[in-house]
Amino acid sequence: MNIVLSRDSQVRIMENTVANAEKYFGQFCALMASYARKTAKLRDKSDLLVKQLIDYANTENPELRSTMKNFAEELAKVQDYRQAEVERLETKVVEPLKRYGVQLKQTQAEIKRFNKVRNNEIKQLEKLERLRQKSPSDRHTLSQAESNVHKVSVDASRTTQQLKETIDEFQKQKLKDVQKIFSDFVTIEMVFHAKALEVYSSAFQKLDDYDFERDMEDFRAKIQIASGSYDARPVSTTNPSSTLPWSASSQSVRSTLQRQEDSEEDSEENVLQDVSNPEYTQIRR
Repeated sequence: MNIVLSRDSQVRIMENTVANAEKYFGQFCALMASYARKTAKLRDKSDLLVKQLIDYANTENPELRSTMKNFAEELAKVQDYRQAEVERLETKVVEPLKRYGVQLKQTQAEIKRFNKVRNNEIKQLEKLERLRQKSPSDRHTLSQAESNVHKVSVDASRTTQQLKETIDEFQKQKLKDVQKIFSDFVTIEMVFHAKALEVYSSAFQKLDDYDFERDMEDFRAKIQIASGSYDARPVSTTNPSSTLPWSASSQSVRSTLQRQEDSEEDSEENVLQDVSNPEYTQIRR
């Protein structure tokens, strides 16, 4: 019976290990999936801002029009980097966490199988003890009961060893995965922010280089034309033309506007709450 109690103590530790992994990995999965979705929503809102900036630029004077379109192009580049960030988060962070749903179920099945063997062993031990108390002189029955106890004890010992090996491998892989998953998460975020900082710096410089005096000259010239006395330099049209230094057909803006169209057709799925839930395999994008 002492052996049985020792096995019980070992299995409780194993069960707690698996239960904690089920709880926290499920929460990590749900939170990281939500993090990726929120980042995608921020990307979509930024895409709308890029489009609005372009629309606004087309109503302004030449200098500001050129500056705002160049600024919008830089913001569009940031959203391309953010799109890559979302894709990498889903691939390197969310998906590995999702896979623990299947792995945990397999490990729990091993524990369940062991518990069945252990319960059978306890049952046979209790039966033997009752026979010893009620029929101590019935050697044949006692011998048969002792033989049954020996068989189930050997089976329980073998199952316990297999379970220990399974849990040991599970724990080792879990610790490695925790390190890798969150290292990947930090790396993805560092790469995005490094790229974004570079582009934002360029965007700031474009705004800083804006020469508003030239636009004021153009504006005053228009006023002079409207009053019938024009004495300023030629005024450029405020409508976009093919001679502008910036074109809205650039690759970054195209991808930005395409994402905006795609996002309008998307619908959100249910938030994943628990790694053990059947909905564990669903991650909203």
